[in-house]
Amino acid sequence: MKTSLFRPLLEVAVVLFVVLGAARWLSGLFSKRTQVYRATAARQLRLLFWPLLALGAGLSVLPTLALGDEPASAFEWALTGGFLLFTLLLSGPALLLHLRYWTLNHETTLVFQPNENRFEVYEAGQRLPFARRDLARIERVTCRARRTFWSKYDYLRLHLVDGRVIVLTSLLTELEPLAAFLRSVPTERRAAAWCWV
Repeated sequence: MKTSLFRPLLEVAVVLFVVLGAARWLSGLFSKRTQVYRATAARQLRLLFWPLLALGAGLSVLPTLALGDEPASAFEWALTGGFLLFTLLLSGPALLLHLRYWTLNHETTLVFQPNENRFEVYEAGQRLPFARRDLARIERVTCRARRTFWSKYDYLRLHLVDGRVIVLTSLLTELEPLAAFLRSVPTERRAAAWCWV
């Protein structure tokens, strides 16, 4: 009974996935490539895939234990709690960083076209007024812990001569090409175990 319901839903989901992927690929062939970066769902999913998978694995044990036919022993609850704590330690820092970066950049749009020497930042649809000469210094922070779920979270902090600070996070795009583009500005590079802004 259950498989007869889930199989058609799964088939429809696979067909939709293939059709939407093919449509996106075809539209990419015929459209002019723009260099506009936002916190898109695809970028967020790319960053959150492994942390959410680990969290899902940890949470999947709870219903089985709680809704089982026989009551669970204290040892089983302790083992489940330990597994859940382990998965939270693996995925929790990445989820916290993602939430922090989203609050900073969910309304930010970055227009970056190095071939045309174009670099603009928009906040809530309004262009932030600054030019390249207005940059006093740049702070580039990357993650030192390479084999963690939060290793892809890093940020650029642009310090302007008038005292304003603009933060661009990896939620928008990969930041290394942007840092290379701004190499003429004094840049302070540092690595941190956890790139909290």
